[in-house]
Amino acid sequence: MNREKKGKMSEIRTHYMVRLVLRVLLALFYIALYMRDRAQFEVLRGLGFFRRFSLLHVLWGIWVLDMLWQLIPVKNKIALGSQKLFRFRFRPATGQINYQSLRQHVIDTTRSAYRIFLLWAAVVIALTLLHRLRILSDAALFFVSLAFYICDLICVLIWCPFRLIMKNRCCTTCRIFNWDHLMMFSPMIGVRGFYSLSLILLSVAVWLVWELCVMMYPERFWEVSNTALSCANCTDKLCTQYCKKLRS
Repeated sequence: MNREKKGKMSEIRTHYMVRLVLRVLLALFYIALYMRDRAQFEVLRGLGFFRRFSLLHVLWGIWVLDMLWQLIPVKNKIALGSQKLFRFRFRPATGQINYQSLRQHVIDTTRSAYRIFLLWAAVVIALTLLHRLRILSDAALFFVSLAFYICDLICVLIWCPFRLIMKNRCCTTCRIFNWDHLMMFSPMIGVRGFYSLSLILLSVAVWLVWELCVMMYPERFWEVSNTALSCANCTDKLCTQYCKKLRS
């Protein structure tokens, strides 16, 4: 029985695996759409978003809803790592919090986080320059964002290169969990249109709320002060490949 329980995938991990498959299928669909009807991608430019309906509006709606779920405290199969900014996910540790250690934790993780920020900024600048030089089209930048949309869940479920810099145990304790949409849509910053601008501005709002909560409620982001983030209390089991407790 114990072996069976250990081998069984958690509900949230199963949910995220299904989401990964759906994202791959969406990417294949939009690649096929581009090859068949490039006129659909005109909504990316200027106010084309309002001039005609395109199947790209469907993906825009999905992306907007994804970001709204990160701003609203809902219990709807959303990973704890994404919701730890909310009070209802906070389980205070018994005893007094060592605020000096907490402060050092925030400093260390924020320093690592902004190394990634600078690295990502370099990627975005390179993509924007290629777009300005007309090497990459508006549609190409859209597909870069779509590729990062898939990579986001690959990082969660399979392997995350950012852990090499962050040195966090798993996604539940990740300092930059809700940076995902900002990283996804920032490559489209060179596309001058409502489609990209609306996604980027909303992703910036999500990022700002996250960063403000890190500064205002740091105890919610540290597993020592928030026991909900500890392995012992983990219910998500998203990052099973890193969790020593699940291997034993």
